[in-house]
Amino acid sequence: MADIQEQDQTHQTLQEVNQALENGMFVHVRRMLQDMEPEDIAHLLEASPPKERQVLWQLTDPEEQGEILDELSEDVKDGIVAQMAPDKLAAVTEGMETDDVAYVLRSLPDDKYREVLSQMDATDRHRVEKALAYPEETAGGMMSTDFITIRGDVTADVVLRYLRMKGELPEATDALYVLDQNEKLIGHLSLSTLITTQPDTEIQEVMDDADEAIPVDMDDSEVANLFERRNWLSAPVVDPDNQLVGRITIDDVVDIIREDAEHSMMSMAGMDDDEDTFAPVLKSARRRSIWLGVNVLAALAAASVSNMFEETLDQMAAIAILMTIVPSMGGVAGNQTVALVIRGLAVGHIGETNTRWLLSKEARVGLLNGVLWATIIGTVVVVWKQNLLLGVIIAGAMMTNLFVAGVAGVCVPVLLKKLNIDPALAGGMALTTITDIIGLSVFLGMATIFLI
Repeated sequence: MADIQEQDQTHQTLQEVNQALENGMFVHVRRMLQDMEPEDIAHLLEASPPKERQVLWQLTDPEEQGEILDELSEDVKDGIVAQMAPDKLAAVTEGMETDDVAYVLRSLPDDKYREVLSQMDATDRHRVEKALAYPEETAGGMMSTDFITIRGDVTADVVLRYLRMKGELPEATDALYVLDQNEKLIGHLSLSTLITTQPDTEIQEVMDDADEAIPVDMDDSEVANLFERRNWLSAPVVDPDNQLVGRITIDDVVDIIREDAEHSMMSMAGMDDDEDTFAPVLKSARRRSIWLGVNVLAALAAASVSNMFEETLDQMAAIAILMTIVPSMGGVAGNQTVALVIRGLAVGHIGETNTRWLLSKEARVGLLNGVLWATIIGTVVVVWKQNLLLGVIIAGAMMTNLFVAGVAGVCVPVLLKKLNIDPALAGGMALTTITDIIGLSVFLGMATIFLI
C-alpha cells in the first residue's frame, strides 16, 4: 500500500514539474527540486524525456549533483555526464565516495576523464585512479577507499580519542580495520565492541580475525552472494599480499543485487538492463535490432522444419491445426527449467558436483510431465478429431518434447556459462529454438510415416 502511495506521489510530482516547465516557471521548479531528496530527483530525471531532463539538471543544486549522479541508471548518467564540462564535473565529484566517482568517470572518453582527474586535488586523484585500475564488475571496482585503520597494540581508549580527534567517520562505517607493522590486515573491530570495551584493553585482545576478507579480483555477484549468506554490513577488500585496499558496504551490494535482477529480466527480452526508457529512437532501434536479427535466424530454423513436411501439411489439415501445440508446450516447460537453472547459477547453487544430479532430476520431471500431458492432449485429440492414431502421434511427440525440454533446460544455461555467454541473454532463445525444432520434427515426422 505504501509503495502504491509513493508511486502516486511520484507521478503527481512529475506532472507538477512538467506543467511548471511548460509554463516557464523555472524558479518554481528549482524550489521544488531543492525540497526533494537526491534519489527522488534521480527518479524524476529518469522519468523525463531528454529535453526536459536537461532543463531539470540545470535547475538542480550543484552541491547535490554528485549524489544525484550516483543514483541514476548508467544510460541516463552517461547522457548527462557527456554534456558536462570537465571542470564542472570535477566540482560535482567533490565529497563523493571514491567508488561513486569511479562509477561516474568510467563511461567518459580517456581524454575527458583524464582532464577531470587533472582538476582534482592530489589526494582525491590518487584514490580515484586506484579505483579505476580495477575492472568494474569486481570487488576492486565496487569498493570504497574511505576507511579507518588502527594498530592492534594500542588500547581502546587511544582509539576512541583518535576517533574524536577525526571528528567524522566515513559513511556507513561499522568497523575499524586492524593492520600490523607491514600494513597487512590482521583483523577488524566493530564499533559496538569498541564502545563496550574497557579503556585499558588492547585492540588485539578484542578484535575479530580477518579470515573473511574479500579478494580484490572477486566477481561482484560473488561478493553479493557472500553478503547475503553472512549478513554482512561491510567487509574489507585485500590484494594478493593481504594488504587492505578498500571496503565494501551493504549499500553497494544492494545496488549489485538490483542490477543483477534487472539484467536478468531485461536480458530475457534481449535488452540492455541500463537502457534509458526515453532514449532516442535510433539508439533504441539499433540496440533491439541485433537481438531481433538473432531471433529471425532461430525462427527460420524452425520454419525450415515445417517446410520439409509441406506435402504432409497439404494432405491433412488436422496436422496443420495441431502442429503448434507440441513446440509451444515444450517451450513453456523448457523455459521453466531454464529460469530455475539461471537463478541457481547466479546464486552459486549449481556447480560441477551437482549438475548431473540436477540433469537427472529435470529429465525425470520432464518425462513425468510428458506422460501426464501426452495422455491429456492425446485424449482430447482423439475425442475432437475422432482419430485414434493422430491422438497417439501427438501424445508421443508431446512426451518426447517435454523430456527434451527438461534436459535442454539444464544443459543450455550450463553450457552457455562455460562459454562465457550470459545464460539470461541467450538461454531462453536457444531453448525455444531447440524445442520448436524437436517438437515439429517428431510430430510431423511421425505423422508423415504413420498417416500419410
